[in-house]
Amino acid sequence: MEKSKLIIDMIHRLIVHHGFWFEEVRRQMGKEKAFELFTKAFEKSFNIQIKRLAKFFDFELQDGLPKALIDMPEEKKDELLKIIGINWLVNDGVWFQTIENSAGMNDAKRCNDSCWGQFSPFEAMSIKKLLNLPKEAGLDGLKEALGLRLYSRINKQKIVDETETSFTFQMTECRVQVARKRKGLTDYPCKSAGLVEYPYFAQTIDKRIKTECIGCPPDKHPEEWFCAWKFILE
Repeated sequence: MEKSKLIIDMIHRLIVHHGFWFEEVRRQMGKEKAFELFTKAFEKSFNIQIKRLAKFFDFELQDGLPKALIDMPEEKKDELLKIIGINWLVNDGVWFQTIENSAGMNDAKRCNDSCWGQFSPFEAMSIKKLLNLPKEAGLDGLKEALGLRLYSRINKQKIVDETETSFTFQMTECRVQVARKRKGLTDYPCKSAGLVEYPYFAQTIDKRIKTECIGCPPDKHPEEWFCAWKFILE
């Protein structure tokens, strides 16, 4: 076996093994405990691994991160964040199409919606830690967190109709739906996934926040947005 391919394959195994650990702890100990332990394990493991990689590749660390990454110009960081967001979307789409081609659309949508039920609260937890948000971060915390999601770098979104106890979030440009529109296709019916994704995300930021769907494909929607969601602090 070519060693270059073996190296990539072993890195892939490392990542998947990391995910399996989280899933098994979540299954046996519950979501909240799994998030807590996952964070501790990741921080310790990353610190050990990055030091070993820095020594091997001979790059400098600063505050536990590659100095070259810290010193990178802001516009390059923005470009890299967009590339990561696109790669995430591609990975998501490839998984969906793989299941669809093997088992059909219904199975693909079922797996997709269930995946959001796991990923959305994890992403919220990860962002919550990055921002050092309190347990009950409120609507302001949710606004901040929505701006750091993976697709926030590749879609366009905005917040409107704010009150003291609520705000409305609109996805004004969705990369997936825009691509379908360009090809003359109808909107992808993503409402079933959104009804899992957005409430789980919001409640991980603050359990008091409730989510209402204003509209999401296959619902009809105005030209200015593809989906819209209302978040209410109870």
